[in-house]
Amino acid sequence: MARTSPVLMQRIAAASIGLALVVMGLKYAAYSVTGSVAFLSDALESIVNLITAFIAWWAIRISFKPADKDHPFGHHKAEYFSAVIEGVLIVVAALLIFQEAWQAWQAPRVLEEPSLGIAINAAATFINLGWALFLIRVGRRNRSPALAADGRHIMSDVVTSVGVIVGLALATATGWLFLDPLMAALVALNILREGYKVVTSSLSGLMDQAIDPAEEARVRDLISAHADGALEVHDLKTRLAGRAMFIEFHMVVPEAMTVGVAHDICDRIEDALLEAFDGARVLIHVEPEGEAKQTGVPVL
Repeated sequence: MARTSPVLMQRIAAASIGLALVVMGLKYAAYSVTGSVAFLSDALESIVNLITAFIAWWAIRISFKPADKDHPFGHHKAEYFSAVIEGVLIVVAALLIFQEAWQAWQAPRVLEEPSLGIAINAAATFINLGWALFLIRVGRRNRSPALAADGRHIMSDVVTSVGVIVGLALATATGWLFLDPLMAALVALNILREGYKVVTSSLSGLMDQAIDPAEEARVRDLISAHADGALEVHDLKTRLAGRAMFIEFHMVVPEAMTVGVAHDICDRIEDALLEAFDGARVLIHVEPEGEAKQTGVPVL
């Protein structure tokens, strides 16, 4: 599947900022007309969405900068920092929501204009749902931690918004005012869970986590199928840095093989890997047959 262009990805990130502003305004309006602490908690999470959308836009711009003297491997990991910051802000928002929920639990508030508030919040939720699905799809296709994290966070917001709407509808129908702060507390628990997932996945990227096992198996198959003339490939190492995939291995060739022939084999393997994995960086270290370990990738 074709990657999204750098300019379009930056425009998508910028559009997230505008949509976050619209959704935040709608959710605050829902809180204003009802006085619901659950709607307030939803609005507070939207503030986090706005901040993180801006951070994601900044990180994506930085990540597309070309390699330079101080950053010879590029700036791809900037997106991981964006996702980590987003996770921290999610935790802060959850703590603020818990505080509001506790105060409302101690002094339940009578809801005003609940039907209007639910309608406004539902409109914001539908906007978030469509945008979250779009961001997750684009983020996965382009291996963008910032867009994927933003999409997952917004999807978590959608889930909690649905819960808040259902809880407020029940509170209105039954008169059980304690459902309002209870739903706010559940919102906080859900976004804490999402914040934990965002931070842990981003830290794995910062720690040079290997690529997915299924993709690594495909890398091995491609090397094996295109290394005709070589004796063995061993010490295969992979890592992800945002959109970039780094593939490194040692290739053993007969001692009598010329440098030119060995170079042709390397080019053949590299071309196959680049065709399969857009944006991959391939490093091949050629060794004589005395270095064979007989534990690497078999050459067919």
